[in-house]
Amino acid sequence: MKTVILDGFTANPGDLSWSELEKLGELVVYDRTKPEETVARAADADIVLTNKVIISREVMAQLPNLKYIGVLATGYNVVDIEEAHKRGIIVTNVPAYSTESVAQMVFAHLLTVTNRVEHYATQNRAGRWSNNPDFSYCDTLLSELAGKTFGIVGLGNIGMRVAQIAQAFGMKVKALTSKTTLPAGIEKVELDELLSTVDVLSLHCPLTDGTRHLINRDSLKKMKSSSILINTGRGPLIDDQAVADALAEGKLYAFCADVLTEEPPKADNPLLGQPNAYITPHIAWASYEARIRLIQIATDNVAAFINGHPINKV
Repeated sequence: MKTVILDGFTANPGDLSWSELEKLGELVVYDRTKPEETVARAADADIVLTNKVIISREVMAQLPNLKYIGVLATGYNVVDIEEAHKRGIIVTNVPAYSTESVAQMVFAHLLTVTNRVEHYATQNRAGRWSNNPDFSYCDTLLSELAGKTFGIVGLGNIGMRVAQIAQAFGMKVKALTSKTTLPAGIEKVELDELLSTVDVLSLHCPLTDGTRHLINRDSLKKMKSSSILINTGRGPLIDDQAVADALAEGKLYAFCADVLTEEPPKADNPLLGQPNAYITPHIAWASYEARIRLIQIATDNVAAFINGHPINKV
């Protein structure tokens, strides 16, 4: 069977190997694929692997050999699942490979706000501490996490791991979740109470019609002006302009995000110019260890399909 990877660069920019996948048959890897290149590149492929390249109904109609689509991510909205099912095309994803990495990024962002390590390191490279009259100086607010309330929207694998880490910091944890039974120390609350009582709010829910712009002008009004909002889930969970305005008006203390509504963002995205917005370029999933797991699970998925017993089916 022939396998084509349409956009392999982000998962493997050259520091890892596709060698195990090569053992399963012919393999062609493209770093990036433009929409207009998709059909030509996948024309004779039995298996297509994609991260962000969209495999639509129209694309599938032009790929008669296609038997399997492997999404190199957990989210699979880049594939028309209904059409794939109609055509008997197996679709798989890679679940839970980045749980530890994303949870770690949540607290990297949070500690950036509360401790400002990079701020002080940058100043001291320029001689600030060396020229200081006292043994210590502090020009930002430093705050402890212990005793504060951490709110979570969505208690899947990542949300639950974030809750555990928050508890390890001595924080109280509240969650908006569909789960009926929660571990000790996690309080289940409705959205309004979550918004109005937490010091930190972290988003870990899927993007649906019901969660799109969950954080908007109205919901921001219910949050404390000292709150820190973190989004490592999906960009459209928040209204970019509403959050930017809340930051500018002092109604939200800080916004931390690894995802934005449009990626890469336009240069005039209102969040990019806000000094209290801390934006990373969708890298929470991309630790070396997580990418090893991603490639291994994706390879296992393909092997299982070839052997007639597909796993991680969507």
